[in-house]
Order: sequence, then C-alpha cells, then structure tokens
Amino acid sequence: MIRVLRSIPSNEIRLLIFDLDGTLVDSQLDLANAVNAMLVHFGRPELPVDVIASYIGDGAPMLVRRALGDPKHESSVQEALHYFMAHYRAHKLDNTKAYPGVAEMLQCIAQGADHRVKMAVLTNKPVNPSRGILDGLGLSQHFVQVYGGNSFETKKPDPLGAHTLMVETAVRPNQTVMIGDSQIDILTAQNTGMWSLGVTYGFAPESLVKHPPDVLVDEVGEIAQALGFRE
Repeated sequence: MIRVLRSIPSNEIRLLIFDLDGTLVDSQLDLANAVNAMLVHFGRPELPVDVIASYIGDGAPMLVRRALGDPKHESSVQEALHYFMAHYRAHKLDNTKAYPGVAEMLQCIAQGADHRVKMAVLTNKPVNPSRGILDGLGLSQHFVQVYGGNSFETKKPDPLGAHTLMVETAVRPNQTVMIGDSQIDILTAQNTGMWSLGVTYGFAPESLVKHPPDVLVDEVGEIAQALGFRE
C-alpha cells in the first residue's frame, strides 16, 4: 500500500538517495552474527537477532557500543569494534541478500528515467563493506556514488552526506528524494530539505510513525510506482 502525506513531484526529481540496510538489502543476520561473534570473543552472552536489529542504523561504532551496554571505557569499545569489523568484512555476504524485487525496481527506475534521474546510496554503515555488498549482489552499476558512515565527519541524520551528493550531481534539495526504512533517513531528508519516502519492510518501521515520511510504501515494487515509474 502507498500512503501519501505530501505528493512528491515526480517530474521534477533528479536524484534518488537510498539507504542500504533495511532498504535495499536484508543484512540483519550477518550483522547479528558479527555482533554475537564479538560478544562471545569478549566473554559476553549472545543477544537475540531482533534485539541487535533494533541497534542498527547509527553506524558500526554505535551498534557495538549498544551491544556492549554502553561501557564507560572507550578503549574497550574500540577493541570490540575492531573485532566486529574484521569479522563482518569476512562474512558480510554469508546471508545478506537484496530484498526481493530490488534489482527490478532499480532497473525500472533507470529505464523509466531515461538518464534523467541519478541514484546514489548514503548509509551509516562503513563505506568499504557497503560497496562490497553492492558489488557482490550485482547492484553497483545503478549508483553514481556510494557513501558510508565513515565517508564524512558526521553521519545521517546530519545533512553533510546528502548535501555532498547533491553538489556532485548538480541538483537541488527539492529535486531529491531520500528513501529509507527508519527515522534517521526521514530526519536526514528534513534536515536537508529533501523529499522523503519510507519503507515499512525494513528494520525500523515503528520509527516511521514518530517521524512520518512524505510517502510511505509497504513493498519494494511500490517505490518505483510512488515515484511515478511503472514496473
């Protein structure tokens, strides 16, 4: 179902910025496995996958910090983060898959836009594993740029990453849509002056109630439809 709070002027849109985890790919299990491998390594009990999923969205350092229970000693967080990242880099594609219909949706937009609309990825996940996942799943060719949580001094919902993408593609905020599964993406859009499209099939649909997007969809295929394209 497509729910519209504010209609996005599809004919004026020139840039689509996608979140990665929970929007394009289901990486929940690989992230949870890496967190639990880190916890076991440091003598901590494992956490349920759904609990770890609730910690995702603000980048790897915050994910690790939350999993550790926000310890006081920063050195322990950094040591755990190093272990987590090493494990995750090696296992990031063990179970991670694009959500069904993502490849078709991206292709539909690319063909329907006739090069009028560019697409990019802005995620709080570190940039190298993000690009590795997109490469491994055969999705990279759709995006003019991929930025991660360590690409800039700040992460979403700070507008720096989105502003950089708009400068690089020579578009304005009112020509840009942020597409994501959590309030972080919606706040990024609001902080940047962009349009927002939220998806409920991802990791944090409950957060979209507190911070509703301009348009809300329940299925991958509805993204293209909501933006004025047809599959």
